Amino acid sequence: MTKKLTWLFLGLGASCLSAPVVASVFQTSLGTNGIDALRLHQAPYNLSGRKIAIGQVEIGRPGMFGWDKAVSKNRAISLAGVFLRNGPAKSNSGVDPHAYNVAGVMVSKDKAWPGVSPQARLYSSAVGSTKNMGQPEECLSAQHVALQNAGDVRAINFSFGEPLNRDPRPEAILDGNALLTMCIDWSSRVHDVVYAIAGNQGKGGIPIPTDNFNAINVAFSSRREGIFNKVDVSNLAGAYQGVSGRLAGKEFNIGGRRAIGLVAPGNNIVTLNPDGKVNKVTGTSFAAPHLTATVALLQEFGDRQLRTKQPNWSINSRHHQVMKAVLLNSAEKVKDSGDGLRLGMTRTIIDKQNQDWLASDAYQDDKIPLDAQMGTGHLNAFRAYQQFSAGQWLPTNPVPALGWDYRTVDMLAPVEYVLAQPLKQGSFVAITLAWDRLVELNDRNKNELYDIGDNFRDRGLNNLDLYLVKADAQNPNAGTVCSSISQIDSVEHIFCPIPTDGNYKIRVQMRQQVNEPNQTYGLAWWTVSKK
Repeated sequence: MTKKLTWLFLGLGASCLSAPVVASVFQTSLGTNGIDALRLHQAPYNLSGRKIAIGQVEIGRPGMFGWDKAVSKNRAISLAGVFLRNGPAKSNSGVDPHAYNVAGVMVSKDKAWPGVSPQARLYSSAVGSTKNMGQPEECLSAQHVALQNAGDVRAINFSFGEPLNRDPRPEAILDGNALLTMCIDWSSRVHDVVYAIAGNQGKGGIPIPTDNFNAINVAFSSRREGIFNKVDVSNLAGAYQGVSGRLAGKEFNIGGRRAIGLVAPGNNIVTLNPDGKVNKVTGTSFAAPHLTATVALLQEFGDRQLRTKQPNWSINSRHHQVMKAVLLNSAEKVKDSGDGLRLGMTRTIIDKQNQDWLASDAYQDDKIPLDAQMGTGHLNAFRAYQQFSAGQWLPTNPVPALGWDYRTVDMLAPVEYVLAQPLKQGSFVAITLAWDRLVELNDRNKNELYDIGDNFRDRGLNNLDLYLVKADAQNPNAGTVCSSISQIDSVEHIFCPIPTDGNYKIRVQMRQQVNEPNQTYGLAWWTVSKK
């Protein structure tokens, strides 16, 4: 599998032609018609990712000014470090336009075409030619990036993947057990990093590591009437929509577990080439970095809160499970009519069949937390900021309408969050619970690092459930208004209307212990109080 082919699987190819563009086109990716990140760059927020480290792993790497001739006339992208796998990059070697385009979405300082988090510190590792390299080298590269910045990297972008026909396992399928997939889940937990993974796209594509549990897989949207609000036709549809059995387990997770977490802009995204010329690009490759860099904006805000010792704030704000819950819970599904009952959402996102989230099986079936094509909806950086900035609230006291928490649950007792104010009839409530599959490193030389030749042990996924119940319900089986009770996913997500004005509480319950008796989780909620 050549490098060129791998890019084509990400929908690049013909869409990577240089084209004259106008600023208004780009505004729809970072502006209000896209992820609404430009607002966070401005006062009073002043968020640009300062001092926050993020990462990038690809086959090639972006050029670094002063190190690579390819970017000698272009200072738009400033990099904190470039590597070849787990060593220093060689000057003028492995420089790749695709990796540069992806990096630009994240950290471009160009005034006309800024990145989502232009001041973030980006560390980028090139795996090298796919002819001789595979999942072990990709895992090594990811680990090396995760250890940069004194081990404090908040998010890592994967705008590439591995085809199943290169996986050494006999009859390989998407069961979560590919080495790179297990590496991502292990690193998410051990290095406490949000991995943003480009969702698979196109038959025969690059599905590994989209069968992960602990990262966020990103599908890509295209514009209708200037607004990013439709799942692009190039994304793979869900298995339930008539995809042949030939693709089950090859392009989709086995057992019906959903792959996509979020949708982000990815069609005709304006970015910069190494020579400084403007380029239009398309694919999940360019959706994922919107998410990666959004994490940098949120984490800059979180660190500011910690530094100034704000109330209802703690170092738990840095955990990847909290970031995952916040980003998924704040996603946009159905446009608000102006009364706030749909949580102020600014757009209705539709799938490839032009169905909205309210027509999905995820909305109708409490055993399915994520829509196959849309996940929880469309990324909105400003809404994620609103969700995150509400602060951490403990279950020991009544909690406000909007907030998040990081905690541990066990089999002995559910954790309950009583909402301080009654909820309004007809309003929607969004609640997201995220926790990790437990993957451990089989560390042959006991150096606590992944080395070529090491492998991983899957200890499975504890089964957690999520409920919204009437506050006066004493019986655990009574008073449930909405629930998310998947037996196979590492996310539970509730989006449902409130039937009557009244007092409610959120319940997190461990339904089944598979590995350890205590399970940490991130939780985010967004509700509408009755005035």
